[in-house]
Amino acid sequence: MSPSSDEICPDIKPPHLRRVLSLWDLIFYGIVAVTPSAPATIFGLAEVKSRGHVVVTILAAMVAMVLTAISYGRMAALYPSAGSAYTYVGRGIHPYLGFLAGWAMMLDYILIPLFCVLYGALSLQRALPFLPFPVCAALFAGGITLLNLRGIRSTARANQALLVFMFAVLIAFIVLAIKYLVVRQGIAGLFSTQPFYNPATFNARAIAGATSFAALTYLGFDAVTTLAEEVENPRKNVMLAAVSVCIFTGLFGGLLVYLAHLVWPDYSTYKNIETAFIDVTGRVGGLKLLQATAVLLVVANIGAGMTSQAAAARLLYGMGRENVIPRRIFARLHPVKNTPNLNIILLGILAFAGAQVLSYELTAELLNFGAFLGFMGVNAAVIWRFWIHAPDRSSRNFLTDILLPAFGFLFCTIIWVGLGNPAKLAGGIWLVVGFFVLAAHTRCFRRIMIQMDPSAGE
Repeated sequence: MSPSSDEICPDIKPPHLRRVLSLWDLIFYGIVAVTPSAPATIFGLAEVKSRGHVVVTILAAMVAMVLTAISYGRMAALYPSAGSAYTYVGRGIHPYLGFLAGWAMMLDYILIPLFCVLYGALSLQRALPFLPFPVCAALFAGGITLLNLRGIRSTARANQALLVFMFAVLIAFIVLAIKYLVVRQGIAGLFSTQPFYNPATFNARAIAGATSFAALTYLGFDAVTTLAEEVENPRKNVMLAAVSVCIFTGLFGGLLVYLAHLVWPDYSTYKNIETAFIDVTGRVGGLKLLQATAVLLVVANIGAGMTSQAAAARLLYGMGRENVIPRRIFARLHPVKNTPNLNIILLGILAFAGAQVLSYELTAELLNFGAFLGFMGVNAAVIWRFWIHAPDRSSRNFLTDILLPAFGFLFCTIIWVGLGNPAKLAGGIWLVVGFFVLAAHTRCFRRIMIQMDPSAGE
């Protein structure tokens, strides 16, 4: 029987990951994890759900994400170790709550690679319709797994190459969309308030519900915090990277969907809601841009799947290192590559299997179920750690310690409440399972969980 974390000798230091990533590595990693093309993935469904106000949903979700990114950065400065919401809520509030936050985020991290495999395979099928879906899914799941097994440095270099291609296609769309609008409507065609407010279709409840879906655009930004143990100067760089990724995603993504709406204002005429953005690019750039966009979405989902799989593997590693889940399986590192290889392989298998049985929309909403519970927990941890239990009351700041995280918590709660009932039911079952796992691990809450700090003494 393996010893519990509270029975381990305090003189034994836990294994360490290596600090090899720069700030720009982290920003590139985060942008690829989110992907510049993320709005294209949700554009059709969010436009229909919001009744033509997809731009509003993107910008509204950005507010919640920037505030949450600040909270993530502040907690990462205190606890610069791998683990994400699990570490920050557990060490900032209580280990039991940390476990439940980590369990919720585990659902998110497991599903992001699955979602990338699912949507990437759909995009690949549109480019190569003769390939069966299981073959496309196997190519995706196997490809991102092999790339991650090569190590985090290889992942960072691959991210930069993928980013160049994605930006080339998206900037081509922006240029051609502007040309398309100017030729048909003049300069005035570039400026319209309808994407922000159309009195004929505006409905606050519909926009709120669509925002819960559009928030998927930002999922993956917190992947940068799971690499806090591998980045130089984590106390500063994690917050800078997380906030930069969210702001960039909101502004660049807002521009993409704004132009897409102007080019194709009638959302009731989409040929295919899931791939509506591909059709929009075909309208402004013809068959070549349409095909390039299909390839872009394939490439983007490779990048996002690769980075999210790496982040998920490190979240499992952080929980396994503390024996919350079996240490012998999840806390193992490759002796040469210094990567949690077993976790990476397991996630690849789950991504392939899940893509065969789950739908696009349900997977997306399940992602947000786990993610926003974790986000709410991290915002609450900032209030608890910096205001309620601040070691020095004179150092407390109402704006940064109460107001910003409270608004972050509120906005994340509103987005979470707007999720569909099937996602809430499935996510609720996942949380109940997590509660019983926690009860078993702590012997019905009679044993204290101790979270080790791998950064201590650095």
